[in-house]
Amino acid sequence: MGYLLFTLCSILFSHLCTIGGTGGVFEEEISEAIVIKRQEKTTHLHFYFHDIVSGENATSVRIAGGGGFGMTMMADDALTEGPEPSSKVVGRAQGLYALAAQHEFALLMVMNFAFTEGSGNYSGSSISILGRNPIGDDVREMPIVGGSGQFRLATGYALAHTVWFDQSGDATVEYNVYVSHY
Repeated sequence: MGYLLFTLCSILFSHLCTIGGTGGVFEEEISEAIVIKRQEKTTHLHFYFHDIVSGENATSVRIAGGGGFGMTMMADDALTEGPEPSSKVVGRAQGLYALAAQHEFALLMVMNFAFTEGSGNYSGSSISILGRNPIGDDVREMPIVGGSGQFRLATGYALAHTVWFDQSGDATVEYNVYVSHY
């Protein structure tokens, strides 16, 4: 009986030792003392998105589908301070958009706005948008679902307004982005 009790205690002790170790731990709580308390703030960003689908220097290319429902484009578009393509570049819009509605012009936007050296404190940071963009509406709202760098744990929304569009499909879109971050 003593041997059995000793064996069970040994097994239980060794099991507890392996649970308490840090190797291979999927999840662990972090002490309040370790967590840096930062204040949440909301930042308003204003810039222009230049989507060029025509010509030799296109910044968006079709990667799937025909000309209607299901058409999917991959983009690496300039983000600038002003509406002119020659304005100061503050970042790149990198991702994809697709015609996701059968009976209206509405896009699924899966896009990262990556800010570059021209964007001041936000250089190297990005925000991620995932949402519906009904391009026929004057102003469209899309959610901010995350971010990196200065925008880590970002939430918020982006308001888009098309300021220029031509028959080839090239467009300039004004963005007002309201992002909450730490």
